[in-house]
Amino acid sequence: MASRYLSLFDFSQKVNYKTEILAGLTVAMTMMPESLSFAILGGFPPLAGLYAAFIMGIVTSIFGGRPGLISGGAGAVVVVLIALMKSNGLEYVFAAVALAGIIQILIGLFKLGKFIRLVPQPVMYGFVNGLAVIIFMAQLEQFKTIVNGKLTWMSGTPLLIMSGLVALTIVIVVLLPRFTKAVPSSLIAIIVVFLVVLGFHIDTRTVKDIASVSGGFPPFHIPRIPFTIETLKIIFPYALIMAGVGLTEGLLTLNLVDEMTASRGNSNRECIAQGSANILNGFFFGMGGCPMIAQTLVNLSAGARARLSGIIASLTILLIILFGSSIIEKVPMAALTGVMIMVAIGTFEWLSFRIINKMPRQDIFVGILVAVITVWLHNLALAVLIGVIISALVFAWESAKQIRANKYLDAKGVKHYEIYGPLFFGSITAFNEKFDVLNDPEEVIIDFKDSRVADMSAIDALNKLTDRYKQAGKRLHLYHLSDDCKTLLKNAEDVIEVNY
Repeated sequence: MASRYLSLFDFSQKVNYKTEILAGLTVAMTMMPESLSFAILGGFPPLAGLYAAFIMGIVTSIFGGRPGLISGGAGAVVVVLIALMKSNGLEYVFAAVALAGIIQILIGLFKLGKFIRLVPQPVMYGFVNGLAVIIFMAQLEQFKTIVNGKLTWMSGTPLLIMSGLVALTIVIVVLLPRFTKAVPSSLIAIIVVFLVVLGFHIDTRTVKDIASVSGGFPPFHIPRIPFTIETLKIIFPYALIMAGVGLTEGLLTLNLVDEMTASRGNSNRECIAQGSANILNGFFFGMGGCPMIAQTLVNLSAGARARLSGIIASLTILLIILFGSSIIEKVPMAALTGVMIMVAIGTFEWLSFRIINKMPRQDIFVGILVAVITVWLHNLALAVLIGVIISALVFAWESAKQIRANKYLDAKGVKHYEIYGPLFFGSITAFNEKFDVLNDPEEVIIDFKDSRVADMSAIDALNKLTDRYKQAGKRLHLYHLSDDCKTLLKNAEDVIEVNY
């Protein structure tokens, strides 16, 4: 039994080869139509989406921040590049993708990826739930067809066929694990529906109806653009936004996988791997990408926990491009739609409903807001940014209310103020209200044993308080300042004099 498990690229990670290979094949089946759809959405050649899936997948699977994470040509970054594609063309897109890769590598080298771990749990709930809704809504597009040049909902026999095949896929995905988990249920569902459609000659939409997937190895080419400052001014804003969106979505996905697998990935390593892959995309005809949460969840639900599944998925996509396009083009879209619907259901954090009555109201508000923004704008980075900002403001407000003072006179008639809670920009007003300068005795002690001076606003507040006591002809002492607080005060000797 032990011989079945060997380490691959990660000596701390053991690999079940059968599970990893089957999971990789399943991931490839779900990644291909999505990458094609995103490429078509952005106005790129269909192969640019598949090349991105291969390049992103192979590089990040080998060198990325954690096993099990799947990267490919993602819609989050494509949306950023649509305007550049329309205004300046494909060559400028490739240049922007490569530049975004450089930015991502720099973020990883300077170890800035760790800051994504500052995202609060309510924001994570909102992000994941919003993304689950997006994944589900995207599958509804498969129930539309073109009639007289207009996109309309299916009806009649086509609708029944599509609904039946999707339902069959879902039933297999749900029921098969109750009998066996030796083979990923998603892969079996795709194969069964494929054979049903092929055997009964059912007329339904297939991958070929989206676009042809035949082609050669990703060709090397240098983007044909003028290497001037004017060009840099055009592509830099798009590259910067793409880098930020890709890393935000990628590192949030990494965090999600950390939680699901009770392990910890390396965010800075992921930044460098993602950046390297995007540089290659820019020079090998790929539209760029980032980690894909839906495919990652397919991978994890199939039992994969190592890097091999991502490598298999990437190589499978390349082999299909080179040799197997005629077969994969016959896979029914209904099968892939059913798998992705189950992914959406699995992505949703149902736990957030069960604990909602135990969460603070502000956390509930933040989670719902992030989900709504994610669904409404399809902008994951903006949704998370807004959620983090609101959470930070709520934290600052709650922390500001924690400042309090214990007041008493000692035997010598000295007034003591024992301060509790942090003194920072948000708590200054409440802090100042604690003191009665006019009625205090000649000598006053402020004890910071259970507090700390956190920022320059707090130092300025102490400066003004000192001036008030000085003008009243009274002596003020500050005791038990923390070492970092003393450093702040020493760095501001021209602002305030303090008795330690």
